Amino acid sequence: MSNSSDDRRWLALVLLCATQFIVVLDVSIVNVALPSIQASLDFDVRQLQWVASAYALTFGGFLLLGGRAADLLGRRRVFMAGLVLFAGASLACGLAPSSGFLIGSRAVQGLGAAIISPAALSILTTTFEEGAERNKALGIWGAIAGLGGAAGVLLGGILTDAVSWEWIFFINVPIALGCAALSPVLLKESRIDGMTRNFDVAGAVSVTGGLSLFVYALVGTDQHGWTSARTLGLFAVAIGLLIAFVAIESRASQPLLPLRLFRSGTVTGANVVGFLIGASIFSMFFFLSLYMQEVLGYSPLRTGFAYLLVAVTIIISAAASQVLVTRFGPRSVLATGMALLTLGLLWFTQVSVGGSYLVDLVPGFVLTGVGLGFSFVPDTIAALAGVRERDAGVASGLINTSQQIGGALGVAALVTVATTTTSDDLANAGIHAQQPLVQLSAATDGFQAAFLWCAVMAAIGIVATLVLVRPPAAAETAPVGEPALSAE
Repeated sequence: MSNSSDDRRWLALVLLCATQFIVVLDVSIVNVALPSIQASLDFDVRQLQWVASAYALTFGGFLLLGGRAADLLGRRRVFMAGLVLFAGASLACGLAPSSGFLIGSRAVQGLGAAIISPAALSILTTTFEEGAERNKALGIWGAIAGLGGAAGVLLGGILTDAVSWEWIFFINVPIALGCAALSPVLLKESRIDGMTRNFDVAGAVSVTGGLSLFVYALVGTDQHGWTSARTLGLFAVAIGLLIAFVAIESRASQPLLPLRLFRSGTVTGANVVGFLIGASIFSMFFFLSLYMQEVLGYSPLRTGFAYLLVAVTIIISAAASQVLVTRFGPRSVLATGMALLTLGLLWFTQVSVGGSYLVDLVPGFVLTGVGLGFSFVPDTIAALAGVRERDAGVASGLINTSQQIGGALGVAALVTVATTTTSDDLANAGIHAQQPLVQLSAATDGFQAAFLWCAVMAAIGIVATLVLVRPPAAAETAPVGEPALSAE
């Protein structure tokens, strides 16, 4: 291979990583700005989580459709369309005049992200051959993805404090449009030949509708109770839609999610762990941002800079993890990462009303930062291990789906845990419930309860890694004899 061709591949990786950075960034960038958004658009505290969840749900729910569209219509073409949609939705978010308009725009923004992300990752996997070279590329990709989550809260604090919360969305517009303009220069077009263009819209609608209803039911449990007719009815419909999704996929000639992918224990395990990583980490950033601003009294800017330690730690540990994965395989590195993540989340269960950055936050930041760096990279590599090129898009979409849906469901469930704990504390306080110190103490107890469940989910991830993810020599491969890619 010529040096110019090699240089182009790595420049393409830079472009792909830039787009993944803003996609992941927008998962967490809103967290620091939530109090400002709440005040500006008059959000109810229970509605506030939808600013994050609307994005995560459409992102996760339509990722598989985005991956299949990329495989069939052309990865570069779909990638560019997603960038344009993402830029337009970001502009709409920044101009939102009401809470409902913002939530709706966030949902469209998530749809754009669902188109971009699997297309980008499948371009990466078809550009670099499986082995050390792809591991290196995925290591860089994983580091950027992990950094995007941490940098989101840092950049969100800077923009909210220095300009206004609207700029956390406006900043996406020039980056997304610039990446779209460079795509024809740096990226080759590729698609699957010889397959009918069936996009399985019924599958996408059923899974997204089921998951959205599930989150909506979870959010309402603190008001309506777990056993109310409303809650049970919503859960029943949600579960029915998810069962329908599985039935549709098992019978479709061109399913959105080929169930054959789950014949690989490693791919299955990676997606289970990805779900648990998303559930614990999305929730961690959500509650830490509220804790630092509402309890410790940090400004958005100070809150953002508080996360700088996490960002630096992720960069260093992710770079180390891709080397370790090449030598030892993803299983041992992933298990180590999940163990460190669990310890970091357990540290946050002791946050206090009079807490300090050095004592209450720094040790947890270091542990979770290293844990994330050691988790994202091997989990992504395991999720794509042995997957044939025809399924590159859908497999890429699946691991992203697992993380995003885990995040949406995790935040929804733990908001209920936190608000219920806080409400119980205030009810027990009686006539003292209106005292500021009592309210802060009750809020902190709610955050502690949420962090404990975050740690429980991460600990389950350790078990899932050891049980489901196979050592390299035992990893299964996908079925052979499938249509090849054509490059243009």
